[in-house]
Amino acid sequence: MSTPFPFTAVVGQDDLRLALLLNAVSPAVGGVLVRGEKGTAKSTAVRALSVLIPEVDVVAGCRFSCAPASPDPACPDGPHEVGPGTKRPARMVELPVGASEDRLVGALDIERALAEGVKAFEPGLLADAHRGILYVDEVNLLHDHLVDLLLDAAAMGASYVEREGVSVRHAARFLLVGTMNPEEGELRPQLLDRFGLTVEVAASREPDQRVEVVRRRLAYDDDPDGFAARWADEESAVRAQIVAARALLPSVHLGDGALRQIAATCAAFEVDGMRADIVMARTATALAAWAGRTEVLPEDVRQAALLALPHRRRRNPFDAPGLDEDKLDETLEEFGGSDNDPDPDPDPDGPGGGGQPPQDGPDDGSAPGGAPAQAEPGEGGQPQGGGEQSPVRAAEPFRTKVLSVPGLGEGAAGRRSRARTEHGRTTGSRRPRGALTKLHLAATVQAAAPHQLARGRSGRGLVVRRDDLRQATREGREGNLVLFVVDASGSMAARQRMSAVKGAVLSLLLDAYQRRDKVGLVTFRGSAAELALPPTSSVDAAAARLESLPTGGRTPLAAGLLKAHDVLRVERLRDAARRPLVVLVTDGRATGGPEPVTLAGRAARLFAADSVASVVVDCEAGAVRLGLAGQLAVELGGTAVTLEELRADSIAGLVRDVQGNNRRAA
Repeated sequence: MSTPFPFTAVVGQDDLRLALLLNAVSPAVGGVLVRGEKGTAKSTAVRALSVLIPEVDVVAGCRFSCAPASPDPACPDGPHEVGPGTKRPARMVELPVGASEDRLVGALDIERALAEGVKAFEPGLLADAHRGILYVDEVNLLHDHLVDLLLDAAAMGASYVEREGVSVRHAARFLLVGTMNPEEGELRPQLLDRFGLTVEVAASREPDQRVEVVRRRLAYDDDPDGFAARWADEESAVRAQIVAARALLPSVHLGDGALRQIAATCAAFEVDGMRADIVMARTATALAAWAGRTEVLPEDVRQAALLALPHRRRRNPFDAPGLDEDKLDETLEEFGGSDNDPDPDPDPDGPGGGGQPPQDGPDDGSAPGGAPAQAEPGEGGQPQGGGEQSPVRAAEPFRTKVLSVPGLGEGAAGRRSRARTEHGRTTGSRRPRGALTKLHLAATVQAAAPHQLARGRSGRGLVVRRDDLRQATREGREGNLVLFVVDASGSMAARQRMSAVKGAVLSLLLDAYQRRDKVGLVTFRGSAAELALPPTSSVDAAAARLESLPTGGRTPLAAGLLKAHDVLRVERLRDAARRPLVVLVTDGRATGGPEPVTLAGRAARLFAADSVASVVVDCEAGAVRLGLAGQLAVELGGTAVTLEELRADSIAGLVRDVQGNNRRAA
């Protein structure tokens, strides 16, 4: 087993280390979600924490880590007698993003269950993580069916495995820690709320701190054991402080004043439900215990709010996480109780402040982007785009109905188009390819029945062989790649119209987030097209690119279509199962270069030849309309809809048109 990087050797990232330590002191806090860019020690810190957690007492030989003082009466390895047990290190179990359901919850031997009536159960990762840490790297990429199982286990403290009437239950209480890069997509709100605390991390912009990060990492890579030995005293001190804080935790007093501040803060930031209040109370108590105090102070409440509330106040994926600290301080001061020190803005560092040993924290500074473009005159009587127009804010998004890709796909699980999936309604059966995951009981019995006499059946049990087993085939929904191709030329530059266009695209982006799609953004203006956002699961990244999109110049429609076609070609090599839907937002004009209209038509026919589902959002304005977008939709083999029609009441008809056109093309 490799030597982990020492927890105390992590440079900076004070909030991350503090959140992890608070959960080590009080697992009831509910875990940590670590959000941040790649290469910021997220995984390193989480893996290092497992070494610091005190050992646990377990029943000898129990695969489900039952506590010897109070064993689980329903343990599959039980019943156990109350008595002395054995000690072992707390486990940190990693859940791979691509894990199967059986790997997570465990597997039942269906063949033995049918033939012998025996509950032969192989524990999964939830059993391994009981009374330890369950760590999910890239938790935002976890498949929906695994998210559902995690939610159930986190809510009930137990895991249930059901297979065709055979049921096994075991305890599953664990510290849930997840890391994610927000650029790759957001979490489902239900799972997001299950994390007690959240921390935003970023690489330091301070050169001296970056130098120290590199120096320590190189020293560790050269000699992991020697590096760990140099930090052994610091590790032992933190481990001892965790043990002391755990012992002190039951004695910590949470006064009415602190409770009023917690309730007022949650109400002021309009968080949903009561879980935030409870998590804040537990976090503030853990902070006091970590600082060696038996009284919760206002600084504990403030720090608890900064850790427990940012991910609970988001109303949609385009809201930036975080809290208004001035508003937080005003609320704490207004509702400060008489049994608490009313100072709302203490120094969080030092032994009395609930913080960690001081280190320079990361600098979250960032630089705005943007690229100049060649100024070109407008065309077709539209407002002039003779110079690059400043970005226009998007209009208020509206609710849309689903745009789906026709046919039956086999892509990643989602909520947009029909697909063959591991979960959904059963549509038939087949012989299993590899391990059996979903038994089709009726088909299995039907396959085994003709052979019972030849197999010498004499009792009530059915004699089943592996060749009799049948896998259920199911139909559910898949996520798609929704590629937005947006005309940002001078003919689109009227501010009111561009605001409406951005609002429509933003609405479709929100729909894509809810349906677990990947999204990409291609823009074209001037003399070229640009891949503004490569296909990603992060719709908030797409929204940010859209918000800063400048306009102006000519309309290289063919270049935009060819760029989109090239993007789809590359994505098809990366993920052939994920089907695309192209949403082209344009007025249909094509200018610049020789024969721009002819070239645009040729480029559009490439999509039709590949049977790519497409929708053209017609943004043409004015009393006289040329209908160019409609002609372009015909070339694409898709359908056109005006900007005014792109609302919930109209999209239902649009979906039927998209599917009908594609069926006729097929």
